[in-house]
Amino acid sequence: MCRLFALHAGQNDVAVDFWLLEAPDSLAKQSEINADGFGIASLTTDKELMLIKKPVEAATDATFRRAAKHLEAAEMIVHLRFASNGGKEIANTHPFVQDGRIFAHNGIMGDTDRIDTELGEDRAMITGDSDSERLFAVITMAIRDADGDVRAGIRNAVNRLADDYELYAINFVMAEQGEIWALRYPEKNDLFVLEREAGGEGGDRELEGKSSDGNLRLRTGEATDLPLVIVASEKICEEPGWSEVKSGELIHIGPDLKVDREMIIEHPPQHQMVLKGHAEKTQTH
Repeated sequence: MCRLFALHAGQNDVAVDFWLLEAPDSLAKQSEINADGFGIASLTTDKELMLIKKPVEAATDATFRRAAKHLEAAEMIVHLRFASNGGKEIANTHPFVQDGRIFAHNGIMGDTDRIDTELGEDRAMITGDSDSERLFAVITMAIRDADGDVRAGIRNAVNRLADDYELYAINFVMAEQGEIWALRYPEKNDLFVLEREAGGEGGDRELEGKSSDGNLRLRTGEATDLPLVIVASEKICEEPGWSEVKSGELIHIGPDLKVDREMIIEHPPQHQMVLKGHAEKTQTH
């Protein structure tokens, strides 16, 4: 399955090379399987947006490694693609941007032709042919209909999709200035949250993990001394404190790094997709 990663460091720009390159289960390592494309979107405290997307394997790409080593940001979304539908091209590579928000998806959703028809003229916001960008458009339109209330828009969109559309999973992370949102639905694909206090557990803990040969690896840097919150498809490091997001649970991380968790849907999809062939493979790796 595709991989999601979101980081929020509040009012601080932090280095991200540990998570993208150095952790035992870094994004670079995860891209060896999820090799159909990568995207990095970041927001700094100066409200600068950077977006890098390429339909290639992240671990082998010089642009990915250069950005991972030098980028500092207050918020970040990274996506690794294992394509289930939509061509392996830049237009289908996550994250996507709509209405100033950044979005990445892990899962599969059907009824895309129906969504295109319902969007009408608003279909112009879609540039590719993936189900993920159409999922984002449904959420974007629901937020507009809710007069910009993001929480209400997500809740309305997710419940409508669960009741009326064919889907397998619609896990996503979404960011705008100061805010990150994440959803797991249904239980098919994993999602985890790490709330890391400044200095980690005990206040003096460095970012750490075990390398493949069993030796302890430590990482120093300003990110170890500042609080941050991570949302990811996998527990990237052995840092204590990871918690599993429940199916139907919406996560919101605000500028103060307070994590709000709300169950916005408790029933399973009415039209759960049954996957076969390549589509099944993309969701089981």
